[in-house]
Amino acid sequence: MIHFVLSISRQGKVRLTKWYSPYTQRERSKVIQELSGMILTRGPKLCNIVEWRGFKVVYRRYAGLYFCMCVNQDDNELEILEIIQYFVETLNRYFGSVCELDLIFHFHQTYYILDEILIAGELQESSKTTVHRLIDAQDSLVEAAKEKENTVSYIIAQASLASLLSLTGLLFGWGVMFGFG
Repeated sequence: MIHFVLSISRQGKVRLTKWYSPYTQRERSKVIQELSGMILTRGPKLCNIVEWRGFKVVYRRYAGLYFCMCVNQDDNELEILEIIQYFVETLNRYFGSVCELDLIFHFHQTYYILDEILIAGELQESSKTTVHRLIDAQDSLVEAAKEKENTVSYIIAQASLASLLSLTGLLFGWGVMFGFG
């Protein structure tokens, strides 16, 4: 079982967190601080698995980001490395070439993609085509909702403008009637 997923920049900034096990806010901060210090200081030629508090933390560096997953001791590390690779490939397909700014400015989409791949710390969908199809369907739903919202907003704006113009005309009519115009 995956207990949490972290994405950390080379500067130690957390860009993505997803917790599948209960941790208090204080524990989360301590975990992030410990792991970022441990992973960022490791050499590039060392293995991508770290023993930590009775768990294994499997990580992989892509450009300026470290993607980390904490798993039980008896879980398969290679499978977790494949899940990390799968997640990054999916992000790359969605964003073009994923970078740190994509995770910052499009965090809703990033979490949606992660939720399509993992649920409750377990791999939900292993088919790339299925995940890509679900992500595309979600994007089309969002676009349809935006178009509908824009249409409703436009109608409300036009109605407000019409009522404002009629009110202005009414006031102008009163001004002429009482000798102000």
